[in-house]
Amino acid sequence: MRAAVNYAFGVLLDLGKQHWHSVHVNSVTVMRGNPAISTSLSRYMVSLRRRKVKAGETTQSARAMVSILMRRLYDFNHDKTKWHSGEDQWGGPLQRLALQAIYTLAFLCLLRADEVLKIRLTNLESDLLTLFHTAEIKPFVLWELDVAEAHLCPVRALAEYIQASKLTSGYVFRAFASQDRLVANDVAMTSERFLTLFRHNLLDVGEDPLPYGTHSFRRGGCQYLASERRWPIRRICEWAGWSMEFSNLTIVKYLISWNDNPTEKREDFFHPDRQFTYKCFTCGRSCNCA
Repeated sequence: MRAAVNYAFGVLLDLGKQHWHSVHVNSVTVMRGNPAISTSLSRYMVSLRRRKVKAGETTQSARAMVSILMRRLYDFNHDKTKWHSGEDQWGGPLQRLALQAIYTLAFLCLLRADEVLKIRLTNLESDLLTLFHTAEIKPFVLWELDVAEAHLCPVRALAEYIQASKLTSGYVFRAFASQDRLVANDVAMTSERFLTLFRHNLLDVGEDPLPYGTHSFRRGGCQYLASERRWPIRRICEWAGWSMEFSNLTIVKYLISWNDNPTEKREDFFHPDRQFTYKCFTCGRSCNCA
């Protein structure tokens, strides 16, 4: 909550990162700086956290997306025979293609949903699909993934969506009008609307949508790169453009949360004859220690 307020005052209202303080101008006291960066607010937040912990409350992160759930959504969105009809039909083919592209970009590039929704066609470079994110972060150079990982491939998803939408300029992910049509004006889809569509999509595959949020893809992508791709933490931070100051790692919050689904059953940790995992199309291994 405080981060959102800080962003609103600092970036949207252009008040910067200066501490909230009072100054005297012509015998009048005025306040300057960012109200979210004040001593009083800091004291309140510390006190609030202490009271919540004392009351037994714990911080709950959005549940991380997993590659298996990404596959289920991909398969459902590409099979019209499974879609509901009539009033239960919340979205058409184009909306589902847009969602698939948003899912994969947020998941593989470790982006927030609002960052993905602000991408414009001018931010994309067609060869290899280079995504120019911000001036501070180096471009994401994306290659087409193997067909076995089509459900995680932003290159395939974006190509399919842009071809179907026939967009030539403006925001890549525009708001939708009725009958599965993009709005005529260059207006981006809002985070709130994306979250609503995402939760409808989760219900399609029989998944409880309540634990999931717009941050689920960033957390899930981080865990995917660490657990399935076996990337070291330094490499993940370098890819995402995150700070590599390892004394206070934000990445730990993305990797571990009590709200996430367990990666394996407790009875399987030392099970000598446990079932093999999916075979890696790169190294060919399917053992659980790979």
